Amino acid sequence: MSKEQRTSSPSPTVPAEPSRLSTIFDRPWVGLAATVAVTVGYALMAGWLTPRGPLTEVEAVATVAMSLLVGTASGVALRSQWAVLIAPVLFLVSFELVRAGVQGPTVDEIQLNSIYGVVAFVTGRGFHGLLVLIPMMFGAILGAALERRRVQRKSQDPSAPIRRRTRTVLLRGLTALTGVFVLLLGFFVALPGSTDAILAEDGTPVPGSVSEFASVDVGDHQLSVMIRGRSDTNPVLLFLAGGPGGTELGAMRNHGEALEEDFVVATLDQRGTGKSMDQFEPASTLTLENAISDALTVTEYLRQRFGQDRIYLVGQSWGSTLGVLLADREPQFYQAFVGVGQMVSQRATDIIFYEDALEWARTTGDVGLATTLEAYGPPPYTDIRGYEPAIGTEQLVHPYDRTPNAEGSGQNSEGLFVEEYSNVEKVRNLGATLDVFAALYPQLQEIDFREQVTTLDIPVYLAQGRYEAPGRAVLAQEWYEVLTAPSKELRVFETSGHRPMWEQPTEFHRLMLEVLQDTSG
Repeated sequence: MSKEQRTSSPSPTVPAEPSRLSTIFDRPWVGLAATVAVTVGYALMAGWLTPRGPLTEVEAVATVAMSLLVGTASGVALRSQWAVLIAPVLFLVSFELVRAGVQGPTVDEIQLNSIYGVVAFVTGRGFHGLLVLIPMMFGAILGAALERRRVQRKSQDPSAPIRRRTRTVLLRGLTALTGVFVLLLGFFVALPGSTDAILAEDGTPVPGSVSEFASVDVGDHQLSVMIRGRSDTNPVLLFLAGGPGGTELGAMRNHGEALEEDFVVATLDQRGTGKSMDQFEPASTLTLENAISDALTVTEYLRQRFGQDRIYLVGQSWGSTLGVLLADREPQFYQAFVGVGQMVSQRATDIIFYEDALEWARTTGDVGLATTLEAYGPPPYTDIRGYEPAIGTEQLVHPYDRTPNAEGSGQNSEGLFVEEYSNVEKVRNLGATLDVFAALYPQLQEIDFREQVTTLDIPVYLAQGRYEAPGRAVLAQEWYEVLTAPSKELRVFETSGHRPMWEQPTEFHRLMLEVLQDTSG
């Protein structure tokens, strides 16, 4: 044999020595145990830190990233596409067990037989599941594929390479698409909210203007306040949203711009709502007394920051309830109180709403609604879904023409997608409203200003729509008649219902200028 022939002969292949880690994971029970440990550990951590799911951009991005890592680790450990099923199931079961003691519509038993129940599911478990399950399943597919490729051996079946290549191409295409979706999902939830600067005609920020989100320390929580005004020397106006659980950054930005010309407008997102959504826990702190204390702390922050002894107080719906309680307790902090869609007694209002809805259902032949209302009986209710049949049909029972108004029938939902909210907040706002409402509303059942607050030591203005529902309008009129104050006025807005502040913003701005003129002396 020639030298060339000797050197060209292939040398025998020596199989690579398997690593110790590879040998360990060749035992199926070890891979399964590792998957259980990683996935359950992640669920325990998530259930403890974010029992209601991610509520901020940071929490949402961390959820996507951690789910991807846990899924990948599970795929590597199991070396099987079974990881796509096993890891998510382990997480879901463990997570639900960890947060079993947490209460609220978005975490309670799933009920899809009502609008409230559907909203709670979609904005709670639905959104959280999207952030966890898709990345985790993608990671599991990726991890299993990488590990199988590392240890793959050639098949003796001559037709296997063709089938394998076809299957591989399809799986890689699907995996790539899923990966793109996960990246886009991470980018989507990472986008924060922002509020535009107040600009002069030349497009530059107005000197001395303010447009920001301030974080106010109320002791054990940090509450977000959107502060906007053309001049930081203007009188300060603190606005309290309705609900409880509502957030009105969108309505204020869409319809409250004129107020910024004459006031520094501070719009508070109360505990558990809007940009203060992540300040819900622990739920035991969501009390009426804490709501009052929080608003007083924000009041003091505004007084100190802007150097004003007294500020203007405006509350809408539940915010008007809170406003009266503030003005009654600490009148020296406020120049005047303006109640928009004034609430006087939540319990009495709900009973009237129930009676009106039941009468309407019987008159119009809506047997389903009548049967539902009769089954629930008159309020109050321990389950907030009981309020849906009466409150949810308000626009049917008490219709009016909204076409002349700036805000339509969507009311505060028309402002849920403004740039002030992060994408996470846009998705979760309605669910947060339900959770806060469920925690706080039962505590309001004994309030009745007709008996409890018949005197206020500051000027009072009530802004009421001509088409306000009787359950609110009648009680507001009764309270107004017995109320004693240095001055008082009930202003009727001719084309509005419960939200004249945004239904007729020009007229409301005019009222506030009159309030300013009457009280600034």
